[in-house]
Amino acid sequence: MAKLIVISDPYPRTLDLIFTKKKLKELKSKYEIITPPKINKKKFYETNIHKATFIMGQPDLDSLLLSKAKKLKAVINVESNFMDNIDYEYCFQKGIHVIATSPVFSKPVAELALGLTLSLLRDIHNAQIDFLSGKEKYGLEGNLKSSLLSGKKIGLLGFGDLAKSLTPLLLPFSKDINVYDPWVPSKIIEDSGFKPITLDNMFKNCDVIYVLAAITKNNQALIDKKLLKKLKAQSLFILMSRAAVVNFKDLISRAKKGDIYIASDVFPEEPVKKNDPIRNVKNILFSAHRAGALTSAFTEMGDIVLSDMSLIANNLPPRLCKRAERETVRLLRSKPVAIN
Repeated sequence: MAKLIVISDPYPRTLDLIFTKKKLKELKSKYEIITPPKINKKKFYETNIHKATFIMGQPDLDSLLLSKAKKLKAVINVESNFMDNIDYEYCFQKGIHVIATSPVFSKPVAELALGLTLSLLRDIHNAQIDFLSGKEKYGLEGNLKSSLLSGKKIGLLGFGDLAKSLTPLLLPFSKDINVYDPWVPSKIIEDSGFKPITLDNMFKNCDVIYVLAAITKNNQALIDKKLLKKLKAQSLFILMSRAAVVNFKDLISRAKKGDIYIASDVFPEEPVKKNDPIRNVKNILFSAHRAGALTSAFTEMGDIVLSDMSLIANNLPPRLCKRAERETVRLLRSKPVAIN
């Protein structure tokens, strides 16, 4: 029996990045892999898409091109953000799955979010700098601005994969977890043991706020000076998902008041320019979009891709990757990443 054909077009990923040697061998043993050239890629797809059962990557796929893909069962986005470069409606009508590997990043991002939180509360990062420069402060003197995470009122902006990985890490510290997500019914939040909250009340009342939301056409620059000015003194604002959810000019302005603490893993433009004024804001803890980028996360990507390909090949639904949903995918506005 002829092998099913996979078009392998995973940029910025590579097969060696997302598959262990063992899993890559399994992939090649089960499927015939064909790879587009770096130039004339559109012509390659026009000529070869009719052969493919799977496309592993996130190429531009309009309805004219997809109409040639008579065998296509799934487009597997390994960049992990659903982008506006595919005719999703055509795929839904024809039963072509469009899935993404984003769930692999939720645990690594959640663990770093907790690490950033503890560092902000206990000033771990600055204590290290002070020690290296011989200016360390011992005992209570080194903790005059520190506090515990235990018992804090926590707000989660977004209740998707990231939140569901973060909440088990937070519960040993606090049961007072409050959620704002307009795409999630209050009953689901309550059944998970948490409290629905309005955005205004979150920013007025929570001690620690995590931004975990995907970027959509409705929430770009949602967090602006109007919301940021509501933050309590000594509160924490931790940005782990998409920079475009926040008006960064307003965020920097609020940070310069010096009464709140901020951590961010994402930025409007990456890499951040060397002379960007944000680098001089003292009470921001910076992380260079590295929260999810672990070798273990990338190889888990290959694992879930292989598992879902096997299900789809047998006319079963995917279970591990995230599925594009007709009602929401057109609202997403994620920018493609260029750095693994």
